[in-house]
Amino acid sequence: MESVEINPTLGNFDVKKDQKTSLNSTETQSHWDQAYTKTSEESLGWYESDPKLMIDLINACQLPKNSPILIAGSGSTLLLDKLHEEGYSKLIATDISEVALSQLESRIGPSGITYILDDLTQPKSLKAIEPVKLWIDRAVLHFFLEKEEQENYFDLIKEKLLPDGFVIFAEFNLSGAEKCSGLPVLRYSSEMLQNQLGKDFKLLKSFDFDFINPSGGVRPYIYTLFQRIS
Repeated sequence: MESVEINPTLGNFDVKKDQKTSLNSTETQSHWDQAYTKTSEESLGWYESDPKLMIDLINACQLPKNSPILIAGSGSTLLLDKLHEEGYSKLIATDISEVALSQLESRIGPSGITYILDDLTQPKSLKAIEPVKLWIDRAVLHFFLEKEEQENYFDLIKEKLLPDGFVIFAEFNLSGAEKCSGLPVLRYSSEMLQNQLGKDFKLLKSFDFDFINPSGGVRPYIYTLFQRIS
């Protein structure tokens, strides 16, 4: 598995002090490695057999198939398979779990995909990548509870997104679950995401969606598409 390595300021949204259980980087990696080791992919709470909504938002960007696209907190998502099948040739899958990335690579292979093991809130390898045209976040941002984590992550997006590039977020909305995989989460609205990105980004699309997880649970999400305008 190819490994590359990964900095940044804005209005932030912390959860209440008594709700914080932030893990350090080693603990976080261990948590997600165990999640992907102990549970079959199809039984994971975020497993999505057909990522149609995400594909629709990606298609709305009308990107050439050789555009660099980064999937943040990719896990072993089938979204990579779909994009690979559709001919996108410069995909970056990054996650803090080596187990998840290994599962992904064993399924798809190395062709057209770069796999990066890194911590999005304390990036090292990601610092070395070339800027991307599309940044995709499906349910990773809402795990970043601390102000510093949020700032580092959004600074990384701004550092690595090309002019006129796009950002897609799919996070638990304000009616969503308060925990995922045993960890507390921070729920979002489109206004909160706009505040974090700042005035250089324009909201193009926003909608709520009730995701049904493999166990039948309802997880209210908000999907948003932003474009960098300067």
